[in-house]
Formats: sequence, structure tokens, C-alpha cells
Amino acid sequence: MTTYKVATFVGSLRKASFTRKIANVLKDLAPEQLELEIIEIGDLPIYNQDLDDEGKPPAAWTAFREKVISYDAVLFATPEYNRSVPAVLKNALDVGSRPYGKSVWNGKPGAVVSVSPGALAAFGANHHLRQSLVFLNVPTLQQPEAYIGNVAKLLDEEGRISNEETRKFLAEFLARFAEWIERNHR
Repeated sequence: MTTYKVATFVGSLRKASFTRKIANVLKDLAPEQLELEIIEIGDLPIYNQDLDDEGKPPAAWTAFREKVISYDAVLFATPEYNRSVPAVLKNALDVGSRPYGKSVWNGKPGAVVSVSPGALAAFGANHHLRQSLVFLNVPTLQQPEAYIGNVAKLLDEEGRISNEETRKFLAEFLARFAEWIERNHR
């Protein structure tokens, strides 16, 4: 059985982030053929194309690009800010998509999980992120969709899923993601 390395991106920088807690739950629930690793994005300088055009990209951009390119697939865990993705996540997409023609995202199978303490489960962010992933040529898992609403009620004090139905759903989501990667990996 092939093991796939999955770069996981968390769109929240808060220490007690619900989104990060869910990303850690996903790491724990991942089937044996998926190896999830959270790639930190909070220290990436804001993208400015002039730096690439001048051949002077920040070292953090270069390190990020080199790291992400080595993964087989990508998983995005995002909260919703103003009906969209957080700036830190959008910036990571931009940094990884440049310089033009050298996108680290191109062709990597992907999936999106949106997380919210509210009932709408970050639906807007999930779909807004998918729009960018279409352009970046990330074939993104369509079903099952993963919207984790009312997340505060689903986690215990240690950040583990306390709701058995949610745990089963996330395990099934990851199993389908593993199949998606197998079918779409280059």
C-alpha cells in the first residue's frame, strides 16, 4: 500500500484555534496510507510579485515552496472570516502559486474542511477557497463535503472529538480523501 504525504494548512493563527484542533484530530484519525503534517503559514511575508520579479524572494517563501512541492496532496482546514478565507491562508495560496508557471499546487489532489463555532459551519469560506483551488489546478474532493459547525460542542477539553458521529464522519471523510488521492495523484 502506498503512503501519501499530505501537507495540511490551518487558516487560523489563534493558539486555541478550533480549526487547528480539528486539523490535529484529522491527523489522529488518518488512515494508514495518509501521513498528515501541518505546514505553518503564519510567518510567511505578504506576497509581493516585485520580489519574485527581482529574483529576491524572501527565504520564507523559498522554504515554503520547496517544502510544499515535496508533498503528494494538500488538505485545507479553514475558519471563516467575513464570508471568506482568512488572509493568512489566501497569502499561502498566493506565495505557493508563484512565480508564474511554477505553482507548488498544480495537480496536487486536495480537500477542504471548514470549521466554525456557528451553525453555518464556515460554508462561505469553504466555497470561496474552492474557487481559488479550481484556478490553481488542485483537483478537490467533492463528496463528502466537510463542514464542521458548532465545533465548541464537539470537542473535549483536550481538543479531541467528543461526539462519536462526528468522529465517524471525519474518519469516513479521510477514507474518501485517501481514495481521491489514489485516483488523482500524478
